Amino acid sequence: MGANLSSIFIDPRTSCSFSYGYASAPSPPSRPSLGDLPESCVAPILAYLDPPEICKLAMMGRAFRGASWADFVWESKLPHNYEALIERVVGDRDLSRKLCKREIYETLCRANTFDGGTKKAWLDKTTGGVCISISYKGLAITGIEDRRYWNHIPTEESRFHSVAYLQQIWWFEVDGEFEFPFPAGTYSLFFRLQLGRAAKRFGRRVCSTEHVHGWDIKPVQFQLRTSDGQHLSSQCFLSDTGKWNLYHAGDFVVDGQNTPTKLKFSVTQIDCTHTKGGLCLDSVLVYPCKYRERLKHF
Repeated sequence: MGANLSSIFIDPRTSCSFSYGYASAPSPPSRPSLGDLPESCVAPILAYLDPPEICKLAMMGRAFRGASWADFVWESKLPHNYEALIERVVGDRDLSRKLCKREIYETLCRANTFDGGTKKAWLDKTTGGVCISISYKGLAITGIEDRRYWNHIPTEESRFHSVAYLQQIWWFEVDGEFEFPFPAGTYSLFFRLQLGRAAKRFGRRVCSTEHVHGWDIKPVQFQLRTSDGQHLSSQCFLSDTGKWNLYHAGDFVVDGQNTPTKLKFSVTQIDCTHTKGGLCLDSVLVYPCKYRERLKHF
């Protein structure tokens, strides 16, 4: 019966196992791996990586996970004025002192809604660049309250879940104005517009263009002004029907001073010799100029 009730014991002095009174050979020492690196060595390496890469490496082991929470790793990823951004977007002046730097970065990367739900701001997760989207409800639109001209259309194709649809009007004018603590850099401002009214039919997207007219007669005018005297203007014809397009109004430069930048912008077509209609207006988008290629998904 002793053979059936055998036991294994470990001798801590020799690290040998004993079975049935016979000693087995000691197990070979394991080879060092990346997981054996101390956090103090891993963290400086992570500081050179992009945020998505840091989060992927954090899954490799305890040292990488701990190093991925080091404040100095995320300090370089945050905009220099992140405290002002937190206060403007989240509305909590003390939040930056309650959270670690990684948590602040994660908070700012969310599409935070502010100014009564008319604006959203977020950091690009890879670059840390500040992005802003302004709903048509945060703009001054001529005739928006008159249902003969404009309608509010619920849709899943907007970050704000609704767009303004222009049936027909003589005087087309949309103005916007807002102030924001942009970090230093160059930014592009776009109007997100669509010719035609999209809907779902039998689960498929269809776009009606029956009201689209007047946009090929005269171009629309875009204007952009900043509080420090920058002024840009451009014009173009609206011709691409059935899909959302980002129409570039202009670029502006923020010099890095710790003062908010005030923007005024507009899109107009006020030639009253003809009507125009069939246009969907979603929002205005402000995006870092050097990352404009990332806007293909909008």
